[in-house]
Amino acid sequence: MEKKYLTNLLENYKKNKLTINEVLTKLKNLPYEDIDFAKIDHHRALRKGFPEVVFCQGKTKEQISSIFISLSKKNNNIILSRAEEEIYNYLKKIDGRLQYNKLGRIITLQNKKQDKKGHILVISAGTADIPVAEEAGVTAEVLGNYVERLYDVGVAGVHRILINKEKLFKAKCIIVVAGMEGALASVVGGIASAPIIAVPTSIGYGSHFQGLAPLLSMLNSCTPGVVVVNIDNGFGAGYFASLINLSQQSRA
Repeated sequence: MEKKYLTNLLENYKKNKLTINEVLTKLKNLPYEDIDFAKIDHHRALRKGFPEVVFCQGKTKEQISSIFISLSKKNNNIILSRAEEEIYNYLKKIDGRLQYNKLGRIITLQNKKQDKKGHILVISAGTADIPVAEEAGVTAEVLGNYVERLYDVGVAGVHRILINKEKLFKAKCIIVVAGMEGALASVVGGIASAPIIAVPTSIGYGSHFQGLAPLLSMLNSCTPGVVVVNIDNGFGAGYFASLINLSQQSRA
């Protein structure tokens, strides 16, 4: 939300002698914008620090564009997740500032550049896990974090992760994306001191059960400091990693 907008609101409330904190409290409870098929929460940035994120899967391109146009009127940085290239090409005609990460299927608007803070490391066990890892990495970057990537370092060749242990030591938060049996999260958790966010993927053979096997493996990890998000939830991992990383920076 722009400072000018908040300042004008404060002026309107001056006659009631409200403080800026009281104004913000009122803003957090204001109604959403109802556009019939969607109810857009324009004040989420005030409550959460970042605008509502558009989940594109299952929506028509017309619905997505209407939601995006509404959000873009009030916000500088926007994320549209699980977006196919067709959606990006459609929206690009509406706003040429949009960027697209094809692997992560994520569209971003970064109209207001910001310094990247802290250090989040995103690791993928295999090349096939990179799309989910990219969704996590791009999400964290747009939220204002410095992100480093380390891909294809799974336990089938464990020396690949051991050679890169200095990167594990530097990171303030680590996202580990793995399919198959999902063992990489425990290995990384046993080396690094930073919090680990494990992301199981739907990549694997038959008894992998489309991600259920690595999900259960990660949930049953004996390594302390490992938390788990749902199958293929790169966005959720990137968002949570941002909360950890940026909270550390605010205390520094």
